[in-house]
Amino acid sequence: MTTPDTTMDPPAHLMSVPEPPQPVEGCDVCQALDVQRREARGRGDYSAATDASVEIRRHPHANRKRR
Repeated sequence: MTTPDTTMDPPAHLMSVPEPPQPVEGCDVCQALDVQRREARGRGDYSAATDASVEIRRHPHANRKRR
């Protein structure tokens, strides 16, 4: 008979939640997505809020740095 392994796994390392992207000043698309995001959060639709954040982050601007 063997002894069962009773050691614990090492702790999980969780990442911190990144700040939501900020809409670019003067961009109508970014501003509209920001409104959609706020409305979605207000009604508890966090999936739609996350989708809007992704769209803001991916929306191209000539002066925005690429990751």
